[in-house]
Amino acid sequence: MKKVLKLTLVVVFALCSTAVFAQKFGRINSQLIIVNMQEFKDAQTQLEEFSKEWGAQLETIQVEYNTRYQEYQASYQTLSDSAKQLKEKELDDLAKRYQEFQQIAQQEVQKKQMELMQPVTEKAVAAINEVAKAGGYIAIFDETAGSLAYIDEAAVVDIAPEVCAKLGVTLPAEGAAPAATPAQ
Repeated sequence: MKKVLKLTLVVVFALCSTAVFAQKFGRINSQLIIVNMQEFKDAQTQLEEFSKEWGAQLETIQVEYNTRYQEYQASYQTLSDSAKQLKEKELDDLAKRYQEFQQIAQQEVQKKQMELMQPVTEKAVAAINEVAKAGGYIAIFDETAGSLAYIDEAAVVDIAPEVCAKLGVTLPAEGAAPAATPAQ
């Protein structure tokens, strides 16, 4: 009975250790793929245009402030104290309006960025998941997160070429200047 139990344990151990070694792990740099996707480039263009609109409105307020400030300085000597106080209050109000508008603009640009980037990220994640499932991988490590303390490059398969093929993305050659990183 002891021999059967020992033999069974040896067989189970051998099967388990074989199963562990047969498992596939992969790695990918999702950020590198995303920044080279056409959808990302299109989203960046849309975001730049959106930002320019807000920037133009901010510039209008800044020009108005500068104009009123110059008028205030030019007429400072001839203004009464109450007129000076009134002009200073107008300038303060305009400066506050500029700051408030600037905060709103930043929030709107961030909101638009998330809105534009979400479908791009979702598409990349879906492609990674499809390649991982089709390749029988049990785990894919994303180098972008930077959470890997060590990786044996020979033991872990880089699935980036397959994901790029699925997405129609061409990565820059090794040593080429990296593309812009997606804003978070």
